[in-house]
Amino acid sequence: MKVLSVILSILFLASLSFGQSIVGSAHDFSGEAWNQSGEICVVCHTPHQADATVNDAPLWNHEVTGATFTPYSSSTLDATVGQPNGVSKLCLSCHDGTVAVDNFGGETNGNEFVSGNDLIGTDLSDDHPVSFVYDAALATADGGLYDPTTTNSGLGGTIDQDMLISHKLECSSCHDVHNGAGTTGYLLIKSNANSDLCLTCHAK
Repeated sequence: MKVLSVILSILFLASLSFGQSIVGSAHDFSGEAWNQSGEICVVCHTPHQADATVNDAPLWNHEVTGATFTPYSSSTLDATVGQPNGVSKLCLSCHDGTVAVDNFGGETNGNEFVSGNDLIGTDLSDDHPVSFVYDAALATADGGLYDPTTTNSGLGGTIDQDMLISHKLECSSCHDVHNGAGTTGYLLIKSNANSDLCLTCHAK
């Protein structure tokens, strides 16, 4: 267990190393009345008794949504989009509004739900698609996307290296839940001034 605590500490310190951190961000719940531990990481991660069924995030500690989603679809969409999975499903485990934010550490009867602009819901038909493979073949088929394996993300590597999770576009492709970039508003991985983030992938 000591090893797990060390891993969590390293992850937290890693976020600090980029000059910004989750501290004071929209995901800093340490001061919320419903988080009596006063800890930041505990809402999503724990060094003890983590949910071992979750492979997409270390030491998971939050209830995972069981909702069925209505995914984005379009006649011009070349990607194959199904139900959200991977890390996107973990994000939706608060932002779909079906699971309370304070459902962590084995708690399932919380009553703090995401609302307002942070509430995405289960109807994703008007949201950017997630959990789909974004590769060179998709870029070629679409014609309006850059090849993620050769295009620089602006973050040091290619789109595939810096933004995709196992070659899939997920919520975390654009949003950094730990606020490593220190952007305001939506915890973006980099500024979207002049649509820079969108234009990283979209050749429009």
